[in-house]
Amino acid sequence: MIKIKTLKISNESLKTLVDISFDINTTTALIGESGSGKSLTIKSILGLLPSNLMATTDIQSDFLLDYHNVGFVPQNPFTSLSPLTKISKQFFCETDRQIELLELVGLEKGLLNRFPSELSGGQLQRVIIALSLSNNPKLLLLDEPTTALDTKSKDTVLELIEHISKKLSIKLLFVTHDISSIESICDDIVIIKNGIIVESGKTAKVLQNPTNSYTKELLEANFKYREKRA
Repeated sequence: MIKIKTLKISNESLKTLVDISFDINTTTALIGESGSGKSLTIKSILGLLPSNLMATTDIQSDFLLDYHNVGFVPQNPFTSLSPLTKISKQFFCETDRQIELLELVGLEKGLLNRFPSELSGGQLQRVIIALSLSNNPKLLLLDEPTTALDTKSKDTVLELIEHISKKLSIKLLFVTHDISSIESICDDIVIIKNGIIVESGKTAKVLQNPTNSYTKELLEANFKYREKRA
């Protein structure tokens, strides 16, 4: 278990932007609208906050939260890789391991000799997931990993994330505004609004019987989107 006992982020004017605490037992979703503090939370865990923000953290874990043990999948696959570098050169591991990782995410080894511009958005995101697994991380942080993808690619990536979390027994923190994307993946859910947690619990229970009005609004908006997409 990872216990985030304190995670507080403030700006230069000492205005509190995020003030939360929660546990990552196995797979946890952090849900909220844009500007709610989700991405700041991930950046704080990664130690990547901009210099104009200050963080106070008290995180307890049975392993060190550093680049050896934490993998990260960013939001936009189109801007996450060097466009002038072949895929093989973007890995920091041997070729055999690269091929193994590509097979894990459902890609052929021939992609190693291609440039990012030659891949689709879905393929790029799967490459990034493969890269994030290079060091056999114990925690995988995902920041809106399907936002820039079309529906088909999104579904493929979500199935892949679920498969990986079960196969490799990696703890997940899945950050998104899209509740439908985590229903079958995350055991626990945390709802954040304006930098504070308004509701949390087991995903199935919260989604079936939300108690907070903000959670209900998110669910209603998500339901309308799924109706429109169908």
